[in-house]
Amino acid sequence: MISMNIFAASKTRRWPGALLVLFLALGASPTIAADVSAIGDYQPTVLITGANRGIGLALAAHYGAQGWRVIATSRDPDSSAELKSLAARFPGITVERLDVTNLAAIDALALKYKGVPIDVLLNNAGVLGGLDTQKLGNLDYAVFTQVMAVNALGPIKMAEAFLDNVAASRQKKIMTMTSSQGSIAGARPGGGYFYSASKSAVNMLMRKLALDLYRRGIVVGLLDPGAVDTNLMKPIKDAGFPIPLIAPDEAVKGLVTVIENYNLKNTGTYLTYEGKVQPW
Repeated sequence: MISMNIFAASKTRRWPGALLVLFLALGASPTIAADVSAIGDYQPTVLITGANRGIGLALAAHYGAQGWRVIATSRDPDSSAELKSLAARFPGITVERLDVTNLAAIDALALKYKGVPIDVLLNNAGVLGGLDTQKLGNLDYAVFTQVMAVNALGPIKMAEAFLDNVAASRQKKIMTMTSSQGSIAGARPGGGYFYSASKSAVNMLMRKLALDLYRRGIVVGLLDPGAVDTNLMKPIKDAGFPIPLIAPDEAVKGLVTVIENYNLKNTGTYLTYEGKVQPW
């Protein structure tokens, strides 16, 4: 378990109202540190949802190896053998039980970490919802509710619940994993109604969040990790779709670079793991 007193609170720069208005009018933004992890002995903190497998596990491994404090959540930590093994290797990793569809559980976890600065809140937990349940003529609306709860409602609730933690940190970043399937401009036929809708929804939620949090110096990012070879993509692989998949480690290399480069000038943008702008 993490002792709450090991987290050092950081100072927050407050910008005079008139000066901030001038910055906004000129299209500029308050300056934030580009690499705060290298400042003195400061140890940044990341909270990752769905850290028990796939991209989330690879992200936890990366940040753990970099010496970050990692709050890694899983719906069922008892069966998350790889995550527990990772936590045994890196003492900075703490595993927490969390189902992002349980709003009361999110509030309880936020209360547990009250006052703890979180530099990067990384909304990674997500579900596909299956393929047959998302085909026109066979739409399963119970699945729609579940997919929306995990992929859209969970991230905005996490952002709201941990907002003060992020605001108290140095990096002040809320990052959410989305998908190219959430691009309305890039929509294609062939099912996937619920998954695509959930990603479009979370894109809008985070876009609005970015606008609301700009004056507080909080950066909001939308991350498209690409087609990654994870359990989420297994139904697509099994169905024989000719989609080239990349390894989680490869995706994470790009994602962490994109996260590092997010700032108030590009807050709210929708970027691929290669740093390219994804069409809305």
